[in-house]
Amino acid sequence: MDKVIIEGLQVQSLIGVYDWERTARRPLLVDVTLEVDLAAAAATDDVRDTIDYASVADTLERVALKSQFFLLEALAGAMLEALFTDFAVQGATVKLSKPDILPNAANVAIQLSRRKH
Repeated sequence: MDKVIIEGLQVQSLIGVYDWERTARRPLLVDVTLEVDLAAAAATDDVRDTIDYASVADTLERVALKSQFFLLEALAGAMLEALFTDFAVQGATVKLSKPDILPNAANVAIQLSRRKH
């Protein structure tokens, strides 16, 4: 299966379980891999035959901005649901990174993958 990959997309979200995390949005990094059929785009060189990368990024940013989830896992699940709703994808993987959240770690991340039924 062909893939569209966006790495290091910075989004803002209200996320976290601690009171101090609930006072303001914080930056998160999103890596997303979409499983799609890119054969038509490869043959036609026409943007209408592929996934609009900017629209994917906008969808992820929109979901993150409206989020009030406590867990990265829940936010990633909502992002996957939006991707399957808005785009013709067969599968998707979302990795959410929350940099500098632990004093002794550069990053904490989760990754969820789903396939179309």
